[in-house]
Amino acid sequence: MRGRVTERLYYRDSFLREFEAEVLSCERDAKGEGKGEVERWRVVLDRTAFYPTSGGQPHDLGTLGGVPVLEVADAGGEKNDEKIVHYTSAELPTGRVRGEIDWARRIDHMQQHTGQHLLSAAFIDLFQFPTVSFHLGRELSTIDLAAPAVLPRHLEEAERRTNEIIFEDRVVVVRFGTAEELEEAGIRKKVDREGILRAIEVEGFDRQPCGGTHLARTGQAGMLLIRKLERRRDSWRVEFACGYRALKTSRGDYATLTQAASLLSCGIPDVPSVLTKLIEERRAQHSAMKSMEERLAGHEAQALLAGNAPSASESGGAAPVITAALDDASPDYLRLLAATLVAKGKVTAFLASRTSGYVTFAQTKGFSGDMGGLLRQALKEYPGKGGGTKDFAQGSLNDATQVDAFLGRAKQLLQG
Repeated sequence: MRGRVTERLYYRDSFLREFEAEVLSCERDAKGEGKGEVERWRVVLDRTAFYPTSGGQPHDLGTLGGVPVLEVADAGGEKNDEKIVHYTSAELPTGRVRGEIDWARRIDHMQQHTGQHLLSAAFIDLFQFPTVSFHLGRELSTIDLAAPAVLPRHLEEAERRTNEIIFEDRVVVVRFGTAEELEEAGIRKKVDREGILRAIEVEGFDRQPCGGTHLARTGQAGMLLIRKLERRRDSWRVEFACGYRALKTSRGDYATLTQAASLLSCGIPDVPSVLTKLIEERRAQHSAMKSMEERLAGHEAQALLAGNAPSASESGGAAPVITAALDDASPDYLRLLAATLVAKGKVTAFLASRTSGYVTFAQTKGFSGDMGGLLRQALKEYPGKGGGTKDFAQGSLNDATQVDAFLGRAKQLLQG
């Protein structure tokens, strides 16, 4: 089929929902064989209203002769003299076939793509921030801007300007011409391709070379909402929603805020201030809790040191080894208690929580033991995970009921 051209009906009429075409070829797609993928066929038509994935916009879905179309791809890039391949879930005979476009998906893509043109033009018009890439996602879409910095005021002004153009319901038309002709007409982005090119023009506002599907009037976009700003390595990513997506997103935001207001027993406008107060109170409580834990760790460390200090005759002068299995200690408290113990005395400490199975090994700096190696050695006999450095290690046992035996075994390993 080399050399045959697929006429792109969507180029001139993005609102075409049904069409008649000739099936030129239908071959089994061998790419996914043996990989567990769904069986599918490669169908080439003489003309199509199906848009193939290109330029940041996903492909259309729909049916050919009642058979679902799973994917649409440009066989040779974006050149007008190449074929479009329709991947279907069943084989199609050669001859006439009726195609139907999934309209909900098509109108959604048209709203997002047209909205992107308007938003990109607004950033250029207001701040000279060019768009370097565009992605139309399932829920939200993004543009990447080349700019030294994008501030909240930039987003607000660009969003307002975009919606002004939408509400003015300006005409959107398709223009064809060479690169030179389009450049003379004032296109936003210069192109180096040869031949007749396609451009989308928004009356009195924007003219951009593009092969995608678009609305006939800006008012059909409904409205545009900027959702998020994210700093990228060399650009700024702006996330947005348009049309039905903007409605769905706004409804979701309202439901979330309503639920938050109900949980906080306040009105929706008061949610930020009430949350701020709660966060401040939580920070104060956390600070007080940390101070209490530090005091508790100090007292508990002192008691453990006093209760585990051997006489010189019993130990031969060796530093004590403290083992303690606490009933409800958190990992953070175990670390704090271990650090307090080795700071207050010259000791090796093996601590654990009977509730969670967490374990912490620590020794006073300068000791010859290897806490990380010792923990890993003990874990060979008691299933769990963990590791650490020469002076400090932590981990957890799969079975918390084994912590006492585990600590006893660690002490045996340390003492040889």
